[in-house]
Amino acid sequence: MSGLRLGYGTNGLTDLRLDDALALLADLGYDGVGLTLDHMHLDPLAPHLTARTRRVRQRLDALGLGVSVETGARYVLDPRRKHGPSLLDEDKDARWARVRLLIRAVRVAAGLGAHAVHLFSGVLPGGVDPGTGFTRLTDALAPVLEAAEEAGVPLAVEPEPGHLLADLAGFHRLRTELGDPGALGLTLDIGHCQCLEPLSPQECVRQSAPWLKHVQIEDMRRGVHEHLPFGQGEIDFPPVLRALEDSGYQGLTVVELPRHSHAGPALAAHSLDFLRNGGTR
Repeated sequence: MSGLRLGYGTNGLTDLRLDDALALLADLGYDGVGLTLDHMHLDPLAPHLTARTRRVRQRLDALGLGVSVETGARYVLDPRRKHGPSLLDEDKDARWARVRLLIRAVRVAAGLGAHAVHLFSGVLPGGVDPGTGFTRLTDALAPVLEAAEEAGVPLAVEPEPGHLLADLAGFHRLRTELGDPGALGLTLDIGHCQCLEPLSPQECVRQSAPWLKHVQIEDMRRGVHEHLPFGQGEIDFPPVLRALEDSGYQGLTVVELPRHSHAGPALAAHSLDFLRNGGTR
């Protein structure tokens, strides 16, 4: 599909050093990379972040790769809690640890020349009602949005199955409660559309087009939140890829296979061939 800029997520290449992962993607012919900030790939909490970011920017430029910044690292803040603490945590100080990480991610994205910063809401703690959850989410995102506006890098919120903000309806509630700020956009995960949205994945693309800032793509089955290599799920990809081309979206469409790092290089090659051939099985 010549109109799409294709990338591959580093969360599916965690067995490779970052330099090796970037070289692999460039050699295969990818247009860019979805870079998850994590301890093995541009650790956002280690010393000398500005200098390390500059070196990665130079490497990306030398390889001709675009980039998006993703913030879904599982244990980057807490070695015992997956994706914890979140923007919804009971403890305000814990919520602010996530806020500080996201502001740092915005600054890294600006340094890299990234087209967006991806993020998600987190899981609603037990005993907390959704209204309280959305209040926490909007309050926590306010300083992150301010940083994004200053940096000129949009935020791209991902509806994530099982999270407070789980679907497109949740995204529209969030943007409405925040006053529809210009720095706030959407990460649309095509597999998640297949998993739980009432509309087809291609219709999700069409209806989301005005807010698209980042796209993730993989195969998936209805009702099962499992990221699958292309051809192993139920998605009919040709109409989805046509809808993306027609949407006017100019960012990266990033293959998202975070549980398949053991086969990352082979799957990166297979995924690119599949998408470049129009998504035919």
